[in-house]
Amino acid sequence: MARAAFAEAAAGRTGALRAGFIGAGFMAAVHSRAARAARATLAGAAASSSASAEQAAALLGLERSYSSVNELLSDGDIDVVHICTPNTTHAPFALAALDAGKHVICEKPLATSVGDAAELARRAEASGLSATVPFVYRFHPMVREARARVLSGETGRLLSLTGGYLQDWLAEPLSDDWRVNAELGGPSRAFADIGSHLVDLLEFVTGDRIARLNATTRTVYGERSNNRDIATEDLVALVVEMRGGAVGTLLISQVALGRKNSLVLELSGTEESIRFDQERPDELWLGRRSGFRHLVRDPGLLSPDAARLSVVPAGHPMGYQDAFNAFVADSYAAAVAPDGARPEGLPTFADGLRAVRVTAAVLESAASGRWVEVTE
Repeated sequence: MARAAFAEAAAGRTGALRAGFIGAGFMAAVHSRAARAARATLAGAAASSSASAEQAAALLGLERSYSSVNELLSDGDIDVVHICTPNTTHAPFALAALDAGKHVICEKPLATSVGDAAELARRAEASGLSATVPFVYRFHPMVREARARVLSGETGRLLSLTGGYLQDWLAEPLSDDWRVNAELGGPSRAFADIGSHLVDLLEFVTGDRIARLNATTRTVYGERSNNRDIATEDLVALVVEMRGGAVGTLLISQVALGRKNSLVLELSGTEESIRFDQERPDELWLGRRSGFRHLVRDPGLLSPDAARLSVVPAGHPMGYQDAFNAFVADSYAAAVAPDGARPEGLPTFADGLRAVRVTAAVLESAASGRWVEVTE
């Protein structure tokens, strides 16, 4: 469906959606702000306990709390469910939500095994429901501008790439979180948590896919304050080969001191290089043999898809919550659109499955010390 026709079909209808939230932590707060911005009704929350759900409902301004996930899913007035819980619960909650006829927005990783993720993608496609995963960095306007430049041929043939996603929130031995525990977070931590964002950004911007990879992982702290015998990785380094022939390196770390959320992708082509830095999201660095320049976000100068997401005038910064708001708004638009139409670039459960496949390849390569082909 053309962009204008899609917007017309969805206009005013997302406000009729009633959203429920499973989970009561940081991500539930981010999701709820985005749902409110999309004019949905914030119906209620379920969490690990009734007390946690009541607290979340009060804190986030929801209509009510639910005593259990089953009670929330049984509410016929709930249209869309946001799953914001520990990783190993994503698959069963998402399947239950689809079975209940709800549209689903599920935090990544979509599942902690390829088999579970594949079943979710299959069930979502068969259901006709909107089922999305928040790879929200796609929704920065300047990411869409970078993608438009690559796909239009302005960069020429892609030759090489470098990328990194560096954080420091687990950089000290006493730093701890449920994610370090494989029983809650799954077999991968740093890569499944943030490396998946970097790979999704790479494949989305280039329109290409990783064909094979060679990865090394490190667990810097085998014990933390509340966890022992930690097996999940703190950092990952990998070499990748793209299907189109480009080669590159990626570095993912949750123990890089001083780096709070440094997500960077640089692509070098035969005509131009492009660099996006999430901590400077309103600009692109563009390089040519004659020199370089910074392209600053200005809706009047951007490609149509980038301009669509540029909701404030030039010179007014946009950031992470703006990107998340745009993702949720597009997810809701897909939920109400006729004939299963989807806005451009909306990450679905199929994209969530892709991320789980790449994660599995990273773990296999790190364990074997060999190159691993990444399956479709």
